[in-house]
Amino acid sequence: MKRALLFATLAALGACGPRAASGPRCAAGPRAPATAPERAEIELVESAPVETSLDHADVRDAAEVWPEMIDRAARTLDLAQFYASEAEGDAASTSRLAPVLAAIDRAVLRGVRVRFLADAGFASKYPETLERLRRADVAVRTIDCAPRYGGVQHAKYFVVDGVESFVGSQNFDWRALAHIQEMGVRVRSSAIARALLDVFETDWALSYASAPSSTRARPARRGVSVRAASGEALSVVASPRGWLPDESGWDLDRLVALLDGATRSVDVQVLHYSTENRDESAFTTLDDAVRRAAARGVRVRLLVSHWGAKAGGRARRALEALSTAPNVEVRVLTVPPWSGGEIPFSRVAHAKYMVVDGRAAWIGTSNWEGDYFLKTRNVAIVAEGGALPPRLARVFEDGWSSAYAAPLAAPP
Repeated sequence: MKRALLFATLAALGACGPRAASGPRCAAGPRAPATAPERAEIELVESAPVETSLDHADVRDAAEVWPEMIDRAARTLDLAQFYASEAEGDAASTSRLAPVLAAIDRAVLRGVRVRFLADAGFASKYPETLERLRRADVAVRTIDCAPRYGGVQHAKYFVVDGVESFVGSQNFDWRALAHIQEMGVRVRSSAIARALLDVFETDWALSYASAPSSTRARPARRGVSVRAASGEALSVVASPRGWLPDESGWDLDRLVALLDGATRSVDVQVLHYSTENRDESAFTTLDDAVRRAAARGVRVRLLVSHWGAKAGGRARRALEALSTAPNVEVRVLTVPPWSGGEIPFSRVAHAKYMVVDGRAAWIGTSNWEGDYFLKTRNVAIVAEGGALPPRLARVFEDGWSSAYAAPLAAPP
């Protein structure tokens, strides 16, 4: 009873967060000073598979951006990831995750408090890198989301000093930085960072099995939206519904609103697109919104990975049905094998983003399947107006028209 009361009190204060497994510690995220409105920044960041032409010279790689961000940390570094996996054996000498881990080591040595939160289920599959972080004096915790809301900790983001954040499809995996096509954003904004830290502090506290299910951290204002110097209105959305510090920022609702506001074009790239949940129950919320847009005359283009178009699967059935709708076209992006040999769980298009009318963009960590919004922890950044949406639209166009993309084959 006393332990439950402690967690409830910490959550009410919006600052619950144990420093290490040895016990809880109240650790409020950094707050921005009460000064003039900040000038936020947003930068598109990608990862492109080596030996392909999917890289863009004017879009920096995550392998470059991540160490830079971590090296700027002066006080705190908070990372939430699905899992952590560094290369082993011969591949380790060329791993692009090694400089990121070295940057974390440097941060710890200069006194930065570093916390790393991972999904408990995948931690058992990839324990080595998490153990390496623990040995480097990083506070590592895992969260078992299954008894909470039925899914996993699938979000991929980190926050530096409560002012700079990264959100993207990249897992904390050496393969994601060199052998998988990914998309993310670097955002410099204390308001956006605080909204992400609300999610992080909530999950850090919920990682204790004894924490009450009502535990939430809410230091950020509701409905956070900031204007970037390049013109974008930026906001944070997350999933799953019912487990958010701010329920008005549910990812699925925002996606549907963006789709329902489309007047000319909708371009979507995701790993998987499905009209069923994992338990085979129906999930048509996004499909219905896409079809409504197409019925209004909006041109809809959907680019999916070859993993998401495998014959006989539920995702394949959804793609085949959608491709018959007027004004909808579906293509499959296949990343060719690496010349150095097979790398398991790689050489795939894993990016997850949408561009509406070239004026609004969603860049997130969710595949377009029901469980990702209803049972799984995910986050995303929405950018409306400004320079980023049209730049992301050109990235989509490059993938869509590339030699790696082909129309969805007609069903036999």
